[in-house]
Amino acid sequence: MGTYDIAFPNLGIYLTNVPKTFTVFGFDIAVYGNTMACAIMAGILMAAHVAKKTGQDPDLYWDAAIYLVIFSFIGARIYYVAFMWDYYKDNPLQIMNFRGGGIAMYGGVLGAIVTSYVYCRIRKISQWKLLDTCAYGLVLGQVIGRWGNFFNREVFGEYTNSLFAMQIPAEMVRPMDISEKIAAHMTDGTILVHPTFLYEGVWNAALLIVMFLFLRKKKFHGEIWLLYLGGYGIGRAIVEAIRTDQLYLPHTKIPVSLCLGVVMAVVSVLIDAAVRGRIRSGAMQEIGPDDPWKTGRPETRAEAAGPAKEPTAAEETAAAEEPEEKPAAEAEQENIEPSGDGAK
Repeated sequence: MGTYDIAFPNLGIYLTNVPKTFTVFGFDIAVYGNTMACAIMAGILMAAHVAKKTGQDPDLYWDAAIYLVIFSFIGARIYYVAFMWDYYKDNPLQIMNFRGGGIAMYGGVLGAIVTSYVYCRIRKISQWKLLDTCAYGLVLGQVIGRWGNFFNREVFGEYTNSLFAMQIPAEMVRPMDISEKIAAHMTDGTILVHPTFLYEGVWNAALLIVMFLFLRKKKFHGEIWLLYLGGYGIGRAIVEAIRTDQLYLPHTKIPVSLCLGVVMAVVSVLIDAAVRGRIRSGAMQEIGPDDPWKTGRPETRAEAAGPAKEPTAAEETAAAEEPEEKPAAEAEQENIEPSGDGAK
């Protein structure tokens, strides 16, 4: 098997000379980086498409993408560094070495949530509606982005000789990703592993299909975002259980992404059930059939901002204490002074 070959022997698939990088004008460019760039662009296009389909302004999402991409990347890096602090505390200069790899999806999601909150406050639009729309782009980006891990020979699982087993030369992977079990089954310098990047990619593709089937059926804004969080959390928890490049909770051997996946799934289900319960009880209004999300008609500025905020008790008291404004005609009549002399 050649150094740059990748095979799925039990499927009869043998790929030769699969590159990690390519050269342009003497510069080495990582295939991983290009794959991620394609994933980001596809995600933005998807979000803009869904925005147009649901009566929103696609330009809002092109504008938001600038900030979401930047701060999601920063969040993903901070998350990774935080859970690999035992290494980075002794190598602080490596924190800024982005070419050396090291980003985490959950950190990117957290960065996107915080950024979307600030953006929506400034633009005076509904954050829940924005998150629903962006969820489609996010999951599509994940489907494409996982193929960057394929070219990088990373994000794989434990040893397996099952139908989908992937065979790669051991010299092409990071030594820290080769577990004792994988090393024990190494043959002729090659390893057989679970292609967990492929499992997660297929799972996310199925999740995207479910989300589109649910597009017009949601009961409240934010429900598709909850569907994404719950669906992705379940899939990630399953895949994380067999990955060899796990990040652990401090001072434990518990995979942090597995825990987060389970928590996300449970919390999403509970929140969805609670909100639907409020809708059934009449305490909250369901999205109507004439809502732009369901009809596709362009939404008004008020609809883009989301439901009107209920006034607080202090605001209601202040409004009650304000003197009632008199009609203009009545005020004008009061301002007319009498002549002083009657008709003679």
